[in-house]
Amino acid sequence: MGQHAGLETMPDYESNSTNPTRKFGMRDKLGYMFGDFGNDFFFILASSFLMVYYTDVFGMSAALVGSLFLIARLWDAVADVTWGRFIDSRKAGPHGKFKPWIFRMSFPLVVSGVLMFIHIPGMTNGFYEVYAYVTYILWGTLYSTVNIPYGSMASVITKDPVERTTLSTFRTMGGSLAGLIINVVGPLIVFVDNKANANGFLMAALIFGVLSLACYMACYRLSTERIVQPEAQREKVKFSATLKGLTRNKPLMWILVASLTFMVCFMLVGTVNVYLFKNYFGSTTALSLVGFIQAATIFAATPLIKPLVARFGKKETASMGVLLAACMYGLLYAMPGLHVNAFIAILTVAMFGYAFFNLVIWAFVTDVIDYHEYLTGLREDGTVYSIYSFARKVGQAIAGGLGGYALAYVGYNAALDTQTEDTLQGIHTLATLVPAVILLLIFVIVMFLYPLNKKRTLQLAADLAAKRNKLE
Repeated sequence: MGQHAGLETMPDYESNSTNPTRKFGMRDKLGYMFGDFGNDFFFILASSFLMVYYTDVFGMSAALVGSLFLIARLWDAVADVTWGRFIDSRKAGPHGKFKPWIFRMSFPLVVSGVLMFIHIPGMTNGFYEVYAYVTYILWGTLYSTVNIPYGSMASVITKDPVERTTLSTFRTMGGSLAGLIINVVGPLIVFVDNKANANGFLMAALIFGVLSLACYMACYRLSTERIVQPEAQREKVKFSATLKGLTRNKPLMWILVASLTFMVCFMLVGTVNVYLFKNYFGSTTALSLVGFIQAATIFAATPLIKPLVARFGKKETASMGVLLAACMYGLLYAMPGLHVNAFIAILTVAMFGYAFFNLVIWAFVTDVIDYHEYLTGLREDGTVYSIYSFARKVGQAIAGGLGGYALAYVGYNAALDTQTEDTLQGIHTLATLVPAVILLLIFVIVMFLYPLNKKRTLQLAADLAAKRNKLE
């Protein structure tokens, strides 16, 4: 990358005719926040409680549920890339290129989410297993049709790398608000006398479904797409050419590895924590407290993100937060006899640490989309984002399968009122040592292998602006 002056010279491709005069501002940030608010009502509900719903309500074995999660997430990964390529083949309309798909597909997505939590009493085990596979895979496929355009949209709302970091922060805040509601209120609805309740799960799905749909509509109304690819650059590109560019994109490759690994950790912890607090500590009420604290750590870290990123850079801020989290999980593993309150206190510091990674991850994605354009001259927001989402879905697949298989390995039996001591210790290890090791690996990847530090990110923006100027 050559030497060019600052960011203010970077032009938009074109102004979107929807609102060519309104500048990027708080309305866009709130609109983008509502998108992940809507996404995560069902995503977090499923990632946190669907395993226990299938094992304790449907009566499925943990290993079978793990297989379902593995198969479904691998299918979703393929669906992500397919939908991303489809989106990139569409022209922008009066309301933009990505927003219309959020509006169109959010309705069937919410319906499919509710269907997952319908329990028909008295059916055979085979019926419940088939029903779980069909409804879960359907929901995951429809989730791709909303999440891919939503995630891709960030790169066309604003061109400024700092403002994109703000969008990433607001997106994480939206997800955290959903997590706060689900992880605090959810256990109070879905568990009755510390046991999973079928009617409670359906009630939660209906409530969160309505809230999810309302958030999607807010995202559609408040967000504005500003950057539109010129007609001259819209010729159909062979996927082989795109793939060649992707393999040359080293920042993309390493952020894919880091994100996949983080998703393995995040999803595994989300699954195992339900069993940790329900069985090891015997308190689903404590699980609600953890949900509240997890959201609180996001909001506590949010005002620190912009000054830290401005001074040190995205990768430096994210990697140090992950290192702090890894150390705290290691400490929890080394102290197995902690009271639940002491455990939560240390866990709070860990959650505060990896909040920094969560808050900037989507800004990493917009950077690697820009780098793809710099390398290839192709603006393929949907495709690049779908490849990134592919890696996250593979991570979810691994975590879903790993969580179910690991619970089966340590001997979890839903038919027992009290699990064996070996099983309880195994659950504790899954909830502490495993995330410690995974987070340490993520630190190494982001800190030492991901190449776009603060200086190179700013230079990329300037170089890309120069290339765009030549095309005008």
